[in-house]
Amino acid sequence: MAGMFELFIDAESAFRFRLTAPDGTVMAVSKPFDTKTDAVAGIAAVREYAGMGLIADHATTAANAAPPATLNDPGSRADPSPRMPKIDFHARARAVRRAVSGPRWAGAVHNLS
Repeated sequence: MAGMFELFIDAESAFRFRLTAPDGTVMAVSKPFDTKTDAVAGIAAVREYAGMGLIADHATTAANAAPPATLNDPGSRADPSPRMPKIDFHARARAVRRAVSGPRWAGAVHNLS
């Protein structure tokens, strides 16, 4: 089951939306919008851009700034984490959108009789 967007009015009478997980956990809360139409457009933008969005890590700390120490054991691997294959996520997303949207033409109805 997918998450759900909930549209609501905050304490300052502005429109906002929140994205909730299937278990009800709030995953994100939007900025305030002046109109309901703008909030719905914000939901559409999140749906469009967040699906295959890239991750930019701007939260460097002392814990993750330095690489982890490697073991001096010659029998062990330096990095036991599995590697993700390189995938063109944008091309894959375009292919998925094409597959679910159907034909992009609006053909006229023809009477074949």
